[in-house]
Amino acid sequence: MDLKKFLKIFGPGVITGAADDDPSGIGTYSVAGAKFGLDLLWTAFITWPLMLVIQMACARIGMVTGRGLSAALEKKIPRPLLISFSLSLFLANTLNVGADLAAMADAAEMFTGLNSHFFILVFAVGISWATIRLPYSAIAKVLKWLAVFLFAYILTAFVLKPDWMEIFHSTFTPQMPKEKEEWFTLVAILGTTISPYLFYWQASQEVEEEKAMGRTTVAMRKYASAEEINNRKVDVTAGTLFSNIVMFFIILTTALTLHKAGITNIETSKQAAEALKPLAGNLATTLYTIGLLGVGFLAIPTLTGSAAYALAETFRWKQGLDAKMGKAKAFYTVIGVSTALAVIMDFTNINPIQALYWSAIVNGMLAPFLLIGVLLVASDNKVMLGQRSSLFSRAVIFIAMVAMFVCAGVMTVMVFQPGSH
Repeated sequence: MDLKKFLKIFGPGVITGAADDDPSGIGTYSVAGAKFGLDLLWTAFITWPLMLVIQMACARIGMVTGRGLSAALEKKIPRPLLISFSLSLFLANTLNVGADLAAMADAAEMFTGLNSHFFILVFAVGISWATIRLPYSAIAKVLKWLAVFLFAYILTAFVLKPDWMEIFHSTFTPQMPKEKEEWFTLVAILGTTISPYLFYWQASQEVEEEKAMGRTTVAMRKYASAEEINNRKVDVTAGTLFSNIVMFFIILTTALTLHKAGITNIETSKQAAEALKPLAGNLATTLYTIGLLGVGFLAIPTLTGSAAYALAETFRWKQGLDAKMGKAKAFYTVIGVSTALAVIMDFTNINPIQALYWSAIVNGMLAPFLLIGVLLVASDNKVMLGQRSSLFSRAVIFIAMVAMFVCAGVMTVMVFQPGSH
């Protein structure tokens, strides 16, 4: 296989993986590193195989059924539950968009000195316009290359010249959380890494990819060849691995700088970037800030788009990033309303970073319930047209679901436990 053909394999998997490291994810990982040092570094290796298998299951659902995740879930779960999933996704994603816009605007303010509120409006209008007006093929091409910005976080860690033996020890001798706040952070990490919006986006992107190939009807999109599935496995493996490597290096960078310097109370991405300057120099700060801007442009269309796909399939609206505005008004309205609410949130007294933290926790509690639905669909040979996920994949999804239920349960118990810290 020549290089050009090999690179063409990369698409939905790489985009989805990179979108996982959005500014709100970067904020969550930065908080984890600043507050707890290297203690939670092991989560990057635990979450990778779980994320890989879940995203591949969602990709298979889209490729085989020719429709998105909501359409598949409708065949396995009660409609009121399906509606509640879609509405919860819309709410959590809107909070995430607000946090992402705020982080991007703070980064732009650091470079230009202009007020961040100006950039919130510019970014919101610009990204919404591009998402609504540009065809899917153009959006996908841009999103794929924006993933390159995530290399900034890997470079930042190497600039610091860390003690790799200490890092190796911390990574492969995991310690379970002991305090309430650490359990909250663990659930937030799980929620922002194995995130419901990525499940919906992955499946819907598969549908869009097939539409771009000329498969305009559901009947034409049904079933997937062995080559198509294998190519997507390579794509999703690369995307999820890259995502978790970046997560590892963000936690590492903030642990080696902020935590070691006693700066453990980080509330904004801007604060984290500024705190890096005296500890790690201008280059580390610049790389961190550039990364925030790049992945923000990648993540926001993914967040608003996944909510739009989920609601459109739930309520049977015309949908698709290639659909004309006049024929998919409700679909594009969801994108516009989500962005507008996020902007309003940023202009009120709501702390966007607190919003991101709680949206990550909401995602961490919502994800295992949604994974029940994904598992039911992935296991059903009739729904999956004889191409259901393997027994191994279904077992891994089950393990992820149970682990997330346990973590959310322990966190909830600790909230009400007298004397917990």
